[in-house]
Amino acid sequence: MDLLINKYPIHFIDEQFQHVLNKFHISEVLNTNNFQQLRQQIINHSFEPKVPIDYGQTIFVHFTYCSNMRSFPKKFHQLWTEFFGKSPINDISPILGTRNCENLLQQLSHTR
Repeated sequence: MDLLINKYPIHFIDEQFQHVLNKFHISEVLNTNNFQQLRQQIINHSFEPKVPIDYGQTIFVHFTYCSNMRSFPKKFHQLWTEFFGKSPINDISPILGTRNCENLLQQLSHTR
């Protein structure tokens, strides 16, 4: 309700709910009848432990995120494979990170 009162578009709110439901592999439509059940399913969800990073074989590439760069990670990995696929540097794994993570908290806290 807070999002609606603050005039966030319905498609944005729906997109955020879909993101959460997809993250927890919930394919049911969220409604008043199954809300409590799905809520409990999300609360009880077990999380996978984080895999430790081998810093000797990993390179971190950070870029400032903006909405028109959604396809950048995919293109970056394609170019990495194309240009370094057969070179010794291919043993190093590139990991892309954003300086401004695309998440609900940051999108809601930005001034429109």
